[in-house]
Amino acid sequence: MLDWDDLRFFLAVARHGSLSAAAKDLHVAQSTVGRRLTSLEAGLGVRLLDRTPDGYVPTQAGIGVRVHAERLEAAATALERDVGGRDLRLAGIVRVSCAETIAALILAPGLATLHIAHPDIVVELLPHPGELSLPMREADISVCLQQPEQHELVVRRIGSIAFALYGSPSYLARHAEPDFTDGGAGHHVICQTADIQDTGQIGWLANQLPHARVSLQTGSHEAAVAAAAHGGGLACLARFRADHVPGLIRLSSPPVPIAGIWLVVHRDNRHTPRIRVALTHVAACVKAMAGQLLPVI
Repeated sequence: MLDWDDLRFFLAVARHGSLSAAAKDLHVAQSTVGRRLTSLEAGLGVRLLDRTPDGYVPTQAGIGVRVHAERLEAAATALERDVGGRDLRLAGIVRVSCAETIAALILAPGLATLHIAHPDIVVELLPHPGELSLPMREADISVCLQQPEQHELVVRRIGSIAFALYGSPSYLARHAEPDFTDGGAGHHVICQTADIQDTGQIGWLANQLPHARVSLQTGSHEAAVAAAAHGGGLACLARFRADHVPGLIRLSSPPVPIAGIWLVVHRDNRHTPRIRVALTHVAACVKAMAGQLLPVI
């Protein structure tokens, strides 16, 4: 099967007349040019260039191949220009993956201003941070609470989220506040497996109340908030969310680990204008809520 990349090497030799000049133009070794030219001729079953005292010149077959190769080159250049031009414009879709609560309460209100400033940019909020891959281009930006370690990603901490333990008045009337010295015996807890928590808060609840019974396990922070507010058990919740929910009381407890907010982008995309604009707005959204996300009191 014809390797279309071999045509680039053929065109370079046909234009420059020598393997060395073609190699210099393509920034490869001269032996590489000779090997790719031989591969192309073998694939087509015909000699394309004759070596003369004045250098390499196309054969009759080579003249025809050169015409087709230059058409392909022109088409590829036009495609590159068109696609590259689109990436240089402040237009297009930017896919942002994040937890549902972060999407609804932190990013969505602030990102409305991005559309006002750049009406041709459309942000697609994808509340599935654990299921989407930046290296696989399933999302352009990720806002997460666990620092990723892939080398192809550019990661920046843009904020922090405070957590606390909560219960409803009806639950506390039945069980009173937990005694952390007995591991929460007789209590019920609502456990979260993902969403807005990281391993710090999940591990904290398990370590502080190891004898409590699990009443609900969920991957949704909003479900945990609702269950706790309706008396379903004690829950470790983000303060910026739970402090404002009627029917939830913040309890005294050992300090809960703070979660970092990480802004992540693939290194190949970080300079794309529409993505850079979205990165700036996402960081601004988090910064604007810093006092609520990490309250002093």
